[in-house]
Amino acid sequence: MSATAVRADCAADRAGTLTFDLTDLTDLPDLTDLPGRAPAPAPASVLLLRRRGAAGRKPGGTVRIPLSRSGPGRLRAVLPATAELPEGRWDAYVEEPGPESSEPAKTVVEPGLRDLRALVDRCPDTGSLSVSARIPYPTLDGRLAVRCWVRAPHAEAGAVVPGRSGMTAEGVLYGVEAGEGAVVEARLPGEPTRVHRFPLAVPDGPSGGFVFTLPFAELVAGPVREEQLWQLWLVPAEGARGVRISRILDDVWSRTKSFVYPARPAADGVLATPCYTADNDLCVRLAPGPADR
Repeated sequence: MSATAVRADCAADRAGTLTFDLTDLTDLPDLTDLPGRAPAPAPASVLLLRRRGAAGRKPGGTVRIPLSRSGPGRLRAVLPATAELPEGRWDAYVEEPGPESSEPAKTVVEPGLRDLRALVDRCPDTGSLSVSARIPYPTLDGRLAVRCWVRAPHAEAGAVVPGRSGMTAEGVLYGVEAGEGAVVEARLPGEPTRVHRFPLAVPDGPSGGFVFTLPFAELVAGPVREEQLWQLWLVPAEGARGVRISRILDDVWSRTKSFVYPARPAADGVLATPCYTADNDLCVRLAPGPADR
């Protein structure tokens, strides 16, 4: 893989189409000699999105988008909202054809400006069978990637309000309706018998809305000696499959540090904190805390 890089500005529309505008340094002679800058992509080049991890080496693990000239010094690639992109993290490269029998050359794409205003407070039709979201973002090592979610059905988290002894959260359910016996389940991964259920309420208002209250003390069954991360699932009816409660319908690709809630005592020596995972899934974290005196 080339050590040089090109830079891409990104824009999103409310439907989910992503537009990537790359700088073509051929038309910018004053920049072509800068260290670390890549030459202009060849005419047959494409924007390559590769799914991170082992999935990127399997069928469907790469997507190639043609590049076209959009103006002086600019090349453009458009990923339509209708294009299939499985859930995961997709790293961006410019792929250029090499000599016959050789591997194509790949150039890292760096993030430029990102106009994601259209993604804020998206409200798809609650009758949609599936919900998808795609957010371009900068990786920790300075590359451009796209975080993609595909959920069918989907429970979108809204306001999360911690109280003195629990939390109340609201949201919107897509692709399925809440019926009789609907609950929210708190599940502890790796311990299938540790499941707690809390009633789900459907308030008056727009279709799909839900609200629930979770008392933290009910998650504590004895001493908590190490961190526990309880996943929250919405079960829309008795016997139905659970739907992961997440927040994906805006421009935030990772909420772990941007959505921070206060810890509350759940029991003697135990603190409970609502939180989001790196995949924007809503959880409750239990951790050892100071004992009451």
